[in-house]
Amino acid sequence: MEVVDKLAILSDSAKYDVACTSSGVDRKSKPGAIGNAVGMGICHSFSADGRCISLLKVLMTNSCIYDCSYCVNRKSNDTRRAAFTPQELADLTINFYRRNYIEGLFLSSGIMRSPDFTTEQMIKALELLRGEYRFGGYIHVKAIPGADSALIARLGLLADRMSVNIELPSQESLKLLAPDKTKESILRPMGLIREKIQENGTDLVKYSHAPRFVPAGQSTQLIVGATPETDFRILTLTEGLYKRYSLKRVFFSAYMPVVEHALLPSTEVKPPLLREHRLYQADWLLRFYGFEAKELLDERNPNFNPLIDPKCNWAVHHMELFPLEINRAPYEMLLRVPGIGVRSAQRILAARRTATLDFPSLKKLGVVLKRAQYFITCKGRRLEGLRVNESNVLRALVSDKGLNMLQLPQPEQLTLFDESAVTRESVIQCLTGQI
Repeated sequence: MEVVDKLAILSDSAKYDVACTSSGVDRKSKPGAIGNAVGMGICHSFSADGRCISLLKVLMTNSCIYDCSYCVNRKSNDTRRAAFTPQELADLTINFYRRNYIEGLFLSSGIMRSPDFTTEQMIKALELLRGEYRFGGYIHVKAIPGADSALIARLGLLADRMSVNIELPSQESLKLLAPDKTKESILRPMGLIREKIQENGTDLVKYSHAPRFVPAGQSTQLIVGATPETDFRILTLTEGLYKRYSLKRVFFSAYMPVVEHALLPSTEVKPPLLREHRLYQADWLLRFYGFEAKELLDERNPNFNPLIDPKCNWAVHHMELFPLEINRAPYEMLLRVPGIGVRSAQRILAARRTATLDFPSLKKLGVVLKRAQYFITCKGRRLEGLRVNESNVLRALVSDKGLNMLQLPQPEQLTLFDESAVTRESVIQCLTGQI
């Protein structure tokens, strides 16, 4: 099979792995080396400074010895199989980089033969990139659950970020849909990566030239909608992962039915994209706004309201804490006001040291008054003409945008090439290095 055909199969098979992750690492280019890495930038999206960052997102192989019901690459599924050799993958990455198609690599894999063998193949590919080609660009690699600890440690010295996908939120769901996987086999490498990162931090203090182990940290992915777990259970698990394993990110992936299976949603069911969106908003509240999972949801209300974001939902159900006087409220409470973000809260603190703030000045500071007006006062007064009660506020916060999001189309992974403008011959020229 030609490399271009392998690329078509293995890049398509990789689209269900979430890779929109900030690189989180700065590495300057070195004499004689190729590529660098910057702290800003996310896969197939725009960085904080406006640059579009792209990664070659691909599997080492889509052959797999496991039979996870939710996975399109499971061994019982009838699909075309392919596998890169380490040399093919290294050559492909470098040639794409030289043509400015990509700025880094996102590498995952099915399990071929065994977790150890698969990890060894990934290590060989990354050793070629880092060693023979002296590639200094960003590399995100998926650790394989069940692989030997020594192999995971070697892989971590070659990558900028590592992730171990939990996939399903409970041991019960794993046992039902992924009988070849266990909670222990997934959490063990996560713990190992955390320990190695901590050890490496100590080494770098003593020896500035010590090799860096996963400098951009680790992350994981949870599938949403394949199993009956509630948002509360998913968010509680997310909070625990951040605390126990010091993760940089937990990614949520709305389950997209690809094949009919008795234990999974029908292929006619739309992916729960709005639910995924609400979980990401709640994840932001956990990481940057001081919220806890038990404040946002509980056993009586285990799922988010799809029509209103989690922060607004919390505020509406805690009207006894509002309104806040904007000129006196502490930073922690400012962060809990809908329409006030981290930056605007910091600006409010700075501005009120020298002046008494009113509603027009809040708007200039970046506060979204359309939401914030129901929860604040300025100089002891509400916005003129505003009537506030829980039902009125809830109706006002449920916007047309929220209703329209219920009809979100199924997203597609961006491709490296515009098929209408790029021929097979031009792609082959790229793969063979004919720049």
